[in-house]
Amino acid sequence: MFNLLCTKKGITIIEVLVSVVLITVGILGLLTLLPSGLRLSGTSDLLGRAAGILQAELDMNEILIMNENNTVTATVAGNPLTKKVYGSGKGSKQPGDIEYTVQTQRSDLGGRWLVQVQVTWSTNTNGIGESLIVTRQKYFAQ
Repeated sequence: MFNLLCTKKGITIIEVLVSVVLITVGILGLLTLLPSGLRLSGTSDLLGRAAGILQAELDMNEILIMNENNTVTATVAGNPLTKKVYGSGKGSKQPGDIEYTVQTQRSDLGGRWLVQVQVTWSTNTNGIGESLIVTRQKYFAQ
């Protein structure tokens, strides 16, 4: 009777080895996902910063054009206004900063303006772009 009670307690070395192998396979499976997860995280950070820069450039051009007191000139086709912007938002490059190239094309459509902005960076030469049609706002007569 004492033998029956003793054989039902604890786990065998085989069970321990099987559980160690299963846990090892699971952890190794998760570790293979780590590099692609880190790469995707970095890409989404760059894309998010580029989207913010793109929106800021569109907003600035919209404000410039909407006020009829500002002089707005169209850019020559194929020769957009180009400037460098840093991801940190500072005027100069900071340690670990990335440089974005912002190209803005403005076209006069006769009372309306087409603003096209393209933002690129070193790891994505196609970048992201957006366009906006803006009309001038006339002052209301009092």
